[in-house]
Amino acid sequence: MKQIIVFVFFLTSCIGFSQIKENSQASLVEINSQKTKNNTVTAVTYQIDEKYYVFSGGDGAFIDAFSMNSKGVLGSLDTYELSDKKGPVRGLVADRIQGSDYLFVGDKGGNAVEVFKIEKDGSLQSVFVVNDTDEIHLGVVITLKVIHIKKNSYLFVGGLERETPGLSCFKIHADGKLTHVQSMKDSDEIHTDGIIGMYAHQIKGKTFLFTGGFQDNGISSFRVYANGHFKAINSISDNTVDRYLTGTYPVDGVTLGNQHYVIVGHRHHKYYKRAAGWIKNTNFVYHGDGVSVFKVTNKGELVPHSVLVNNEQTKLAGQTRIEILKVNDKEAIVAIATRDDESIQLCKLNKEGMLTPVGILDTGYPIYYGMASQKIGEDFFFLAGSVDNSVKKLFSYKVNLNEKETKVLRHVVNLKYIETATKEEIENAVEGFKALKNKIPEILDFEWGVNISKEGHSKGFTHCFFVTFKDEASRDIYLNHKDHLALVAKVGPLLADVLVMDYWTKITLEE
Repeated sequence: MKQIIVFVFFLTSCIGFSQIKENSQASLVEINSQKTKNNTVTAVTYQIDEKYYVFSGGDGAFIDAFSMNSKGVLGSLDTYELSDKKGPVRGLVADRIQGSDYLFVGDKGGNAVEVFKIEKDGSLQSVFVVNDTDEIHLGVVITLKVIHIKKNSYLFVGGLERETPGLSCFKIHADGKLTHVQSMKDSDEIHTDGIIGMYAHQIKGKTFLFTGGFQDNGISSFRVYANGHFKAINSISDNTVDRYLTGTYPVDGVTLGNQHYVIVGHRHHKYYKRAAGWIKNTNFVYHGDGVSVFKVTNKGELVPHSVLVNNEQTKLAGQTRIEILKVNDKEAIVAIATRDDESIQLCKLNKEGMLTPVGILDTGYPIYYGMASQKIGEDFFFLAGSVDNSVKKLFSYKVNLNEKETKVLRHVVNLKYIETATKEEIENAVEGFKALKNKIPEILDFEWGVNISKEGHSKGFTHCFFVTFKDEASRDIYLNHKDHLALVAKVGPLLADVLVMDYWTKITLEE
């Protein structure tokens, strides 16, 4: 009985962690590259009719414009300069406002936001500039986010303003002009000190904004109303055990099925050589690198859900950009760019909110926020450039997914709990299984559910678990794991019976 219960533990704690580097399931193939005026620290793609454009910028006052065809091939168009000729350029976002296309540009050194109109041919025309004041937070602008609510559009702005950090909102008018709506000063209750990443979800008619705080190490949720005003909902702070939010950096998200996720990366403060003068709180603890997945409730609250922790088979040191392309309603491709590992880590996010590493591109150059993505037809592309001034190129990559059939071991477990087991005890048992999901890399796939059969032949079994291994050795590795055995001792007394079956089958893996 003890050994059988150990198998159950494997099942419930192993959602989606299964990447072996030498057998990568996906790859990024370089299509071509184009020269840039400066290095690359920000990039965005944009579609007008059937044409695709890419805009990039870096440590100068210049914006490079490129065309992109259906095969992902980049063509150079032109270079444009900010009105104040300062820069550097940060936080590029593009969107359509009442029939016109605009590029919004953060002017980090000028403490301003400049708006350019995008013409049908991809050319740019400056139309408006808003500068920092004592009432708003445009100092050291880093990131911008456009939100549409009903017939209104708003631009949220955050950055690395040192003395008075915070979050500001502007209404976007049809001619590209911006008018201030609301600013919220940073406090101990919210994470807006050093906003480098933002994302927004619309859930059941309500709009929610999520900000990452680089200096104050966490992520916050805000409700945004139709008039552009916003209020804080909840915040999640870093810890030294199971959260990886020190130096919170890229923030992105996706909806799969009816589940809304926010994916958060970080570049830990230990990677900053000038931490003593740059990092506000140098009393930090390093316990690894990880990418965090949060669920968002219907009320807009962030709930910690899962973490992909860096190991010898992944490259997640110094995450600076996350780009997500939705494959279908069940999964998405997630690209994680790193400065310190000089790579792009490819993952898949399934509808259960679990990240699975599927491939790595060793770029050979550090990426510092300078990555964008675009889906064209059924093809997925990522565009990336380097913070390294010796590179000065923007690269186009295509995602290649190859399929092959392979033999795997499937492990099936049915559980019957004793009559005196409470609902809370059963739920705690399941949660206990899930808590170790980051420690079981040998499991290829996992699925479980509660019995709903009405045939009357279930014999009291209520929970069924499926887990897939590549071989028997992978399954057997865990039989004597100390954490497994600890849970066995806790859950065993709650079980009245267990039915276990193993069988070999063939599945199609994307390799």
